[in-house]
Amino acid sequence: MSLIEFASVDGEIRPTAEATIALRDDGLYRGDGVFEVIRLYGGHLFALAEHLDRIERSAAAIELPVDRARLEPEIEALLARHGDADGQLRILLTRGGRRILLTEELPEHEETLSLATVTYAPSVILTGVKSLSYAANMQATRLAARQGADEALLVRPDGIVLEAPTSTVFWVSAEGPLRTPALSTGILQSITRSKVISQLQVEEGEFELDDLLGAREAFLASTTREVQGVSAVDGSALAAPGPRTLDAQEGFTRTLNAELGARSAVR
Repeated sequence: MSLIEFASVDGEIRPTAEATIALRDDGLYRGDGVFEVIRLYGGHLFALAEHLDRIERSAAAIELPVDRARLEPEIEALLARHGDADGQLRILLTRGGRRILLTEELPEHEETLSLATVTYAPSVILTGVKSLSYAANMQATRLAARQGADEALLVRPDGIVLEAPTSTVFWVSAEGPLRTPALSTGILQSITRSKVISQLQVEEGEFELDDLLGAREAFLASTTREVQGVSAVDGSALAAPGPRTLDAQEGFTRTLNAELGARSAVR
């Protein structure tokens, strides 16, 4: 049975197909706003506080007011309507002042995926901001698909590895360490990334593409993917899922179970 999706617009809940917003909003016209996507496990949000902290940081970076005291009870009301199903919660805050919350079905992800590199220059003004202006990220995915890959791997013009359009990349270098790009490269401060790093020994830094192309294995990490093995980069095959990918999956599961279990105990 498919999930019934609901939307809350400024606190008014309706089935998503029936929800509307006023057109005069620069969030729609210009992509001026911020968003978050939070995973729902059995109707429970994972890492809600961290996601709300990040949306506040994103909003502050573009001088967008956030009324967290109004947002949090609206989230609770929408989740009560959603029930105990798995899924995801999308939060959008627009320049026009709209608070839009949506419960959605999870996208389907295969056990592994292939990547193709796409040259990408981060916007200094929006570094670390999860803004509504995601057209470049989505175009990168389409460019990768033209190369026969499942997803893009963003690489700076100077050859430094960044991330995938909606996830963080990790790899096991030829020298042995598990590596991921540092936040200073211009990537998003991923919450799933931080969970993986908390469980494993990870080397962060500015790494050239050749380091990744010589990797033994690699994986992506994100809210909806959790930890997903990479089977190839630019046509070069990798072991997937490799042993460090499995370690990351187990580590993330431990964190997930501990945090959701602690929350249930409080209730």
